[in-house]
Amino acid sequence: MDPKRRIVDGDVVVAGGRIQAVGRTGSRAVARRAGRAAQVVDCTGLVIIPGLVQAHVHLCQTLFRGLADDLKLEDWLARRIWPLEGAHTEESVYWSAMLGAAELLLGGTTAILDMETVRHTDAAFRALEQIGIRATAGKCLMDAPSAPVPLRERTDSALAEATDLCARWHDRADGRLRWCWAPRFVPSCTGPLLRAVSDLAERTGTLIHTHAAETPVELQIVMRETGQDEIAYLDAVGIAGERAVLAHCVWVDPEGIRRLARQRTGVVHCPSSNLKLGSGIAPVPEMLRAGCRVGIGADGAPCNNRLDGFAEMRLAALIQKPRLGPDALPAAQVLELATLGGARVLGLEREIGSVEVGKRADLTVLDLSGPHTQPDSADLVSRIVYSARASDVRHVLVDGQLVVASGRLRTAKLDEIRRQANVSARSLERSLSRGRR
Repeated sequence: MDPKRRIVDGDVVVAGGRIQAVGRTGSRAVARRAGRAAQVVDCTGLVIIPGLVQAHVHLCQTLFRGLADDLKLEDWLARRIWPLEGAHTEESVYWSAMLGAAELLLGGTTAILDMETVRHTDAAFRALEQIGIRATAGKCLMDAPSAPVPLRERTDSALAEATDLCARWHDRADGRLRWCWAPRFVPSCTGPLLRAVSDLAERTGTLIHTHAAETPVELQIVMRETGQDEIAYLDAVGIAGERAVLAHCVWVDPEGIRRLARQRTGVVHCPSSNLKLGSGIAPVPEMLRAGCRVGIGADGAPCNNRLDGFAEMRLAALIQKPRLGPDALPAAQVLELATLGGARVLGLEREIGSVEVGKRADLTVLDLSGPHTQPDSADLVSRIVYSARASDVRHVLVDGQLVVASGRLRTAKLDEIRRQANVSARSLERSLSRGRR
């Protein structure tokens, strides 16, 4: 994914968390010169790609997988997601984040933009720090009278807590962890809160992460309450430009697309989520032609139900073809969205997203020897986008650290994550059942 989009047969040399060389370097000789501290990961016959970047996930929802199926978005939120988020404890948020991050790393995703719930965001950051993924995350903000009571906060107290969290977590772990401001979406947030978030993001040099134009109902609510189209309203309150990231953008018209491109606002395409919730198909090819910055994300486990970047790539490519023809969104363009495109949305394109000298060593190593990716004479990018699976991931590095080796998570005990996540999930399910009664 370098500027020439080269496919190189050779080695990748990493030192100090960054890529030092790419190509015919003789990595074993380099390792011998480096001494005992050097490590050689034999990737003979394997494929090294930039770590996948998922620019919209909800790790706090991982424990809700399978508990909110077959509902439209408004019912999905009101009847399942918001009550479950309201029932979260510090412990359940921690294990939800651990389970989601483990799935992401094992599936080759090395960097995420994560929206947590209203409470216990410290616990999510502790999990992210331990497990070793690159994450930009933030506390969800909801202060409008229409927001659900268990999650609604006073504007000043919500912003005060978020400001403290920003000071505590932004640029932690040698920059691997970053803060973002996360107002949920316009219908759940007041104008004063959104304007304050815009000011705080500018002051702290951080991102804003929210949802926009996901369903026609959302657009109608925003128009009724503000008298403006949602993209125009967000622009009016300062949620626009290179610091802003809008998930979904399914229902944007040509003027909205031009506005997003002009502003350089980031857009995140979530194909599985948009299809499962019946929200629609985002006009991604039109956005790209207009010059929008676009990435890909799985969204949350209860509306997907996987956090698999390879499944999102394949689906992103396929769903546009009935609309615009078989040549719409070809494989190379989709691979870019899932790597360098996501890095651009996160403002990290100078650090990650491609296998280039000087960039951070966030790398995913694939074994494409399985029958579903053969013959090996086929186009390599096509094999990655249309044929590869998360289970093809063998090794994963973040900041040069081997976090997955031979398909096994190295930074945490997967059995413990599974066990504790199931205990927490059962507790949340009991809370939801009591609420229904």
